Amino acid sequence: MSFAEVIGHQKQLANLHSALTGERLHHAYLFLGPEGVGKRTIAVAYAKALHCLQQVNDFCDQCANCARISDGNHPDVRVLEPLAEKKEISIQQIRELERDLNFRSFTGKRKIAIIDPATLMNSSAQNALLKTLEEPPQESLIILIAANAGALLPTLRSRCLRLSFAPLPRREVAAYLCSKHGKAAEDAEFLAAMSMGSIGVAVNLDKDDLTEKRRVWTGILSSLKAGDYQSAMAAAEALADNRDEVLRFLKWAESWYRDLLIYSITNESDDLVNLDMRPQVEQQAAEMSLEGIRSAIVRTVDAGAGIQRNLNRRMVLEKFLFGAVRER
Repeated sequence: MSFAEVIGHQKQLANLHSALTGERLHHAYLFLGPEGVGKRTIAVAYAKALHCLQQVNDFCDQCANCARISDGNHPDVRVLEPLAEKKEISIQQIRELERDLNFRSFTGKRKIAIIDPATLMNSSAQNALLKTLEEPPQESLIILIAANAGALLPTLRSRCLRLSFAPLPRREVAAYLCSKHGKAAEDAEFLAAMSMGSIGVAVNLDKDDLTEKRRVWTGILSSLKAGDYQSAMAAAEALADNRDEVLRFLKWAESWYRDLLIYSITNESDDLVNLDMRPQVEQQAAEMSLEGIRSAIVRTVDAGAGIQRNLNRRMVLEKFLFGAVRER
């Protein structure tokens, strides 16, 4: 594998490759974009390109350094994420990282830290990292990965070079599922659409399971009536048990309201994510105003950000669903 084989994000890759070849690397990057679109893949690929024994300004994915980075045991490349059974990246982890970055490189090349997801750093950890970014150790590179920047300190964001990663085109995701995972074309198209441009999401989707979940989720949103806050509270309690399920629900809800907006404006279905549910899309789009749909999208994104920050799941869901009740 090499940069040429990375799927999508050619502009971002060209930017990074230019910095690599011109030796103009920034000391810190912030990779922003939806989950599963390849941000971490590219961050790891960049680390490999800086340490590869066979390629110059690229990576072979086969040499000892590339293999050790893939396995997570290269002494100069560290991926920082929450410890097992922990919900946050702690200040202690950041302090250990700072100490590690100040040690001399084992290989004589850059020491690299990839923090994913950076939004799970608590406030103390972010402030500790800020001190490191203000006075970065020589020959170090820090890459922060996040779905959105809202949970990061403005001062932290300002000291990173930001690269934004958009969802991948549906056809590229479908082609990948067919070629790499042996999916039938029809299933690949369905999963690519439901993933909203995320290969990482598409690979882990189960068509039958998702079809059933969408039936339940659509029922929840369509059954909410004006002033019926009791039903909204019951729905929030039922959904709140599992953090990953809450995030899946909110990501789907975002796609649902996006579909309603597209259909309301264009009266066409070609670009719908939930294309197989066009009758339901038509019905709910007719029941909501454009202002209400736009408001729902904002609430969905805000709720997802709240869950990412580990706010109380039931309260976040209640706020989201109460908004839907008010708009009826």
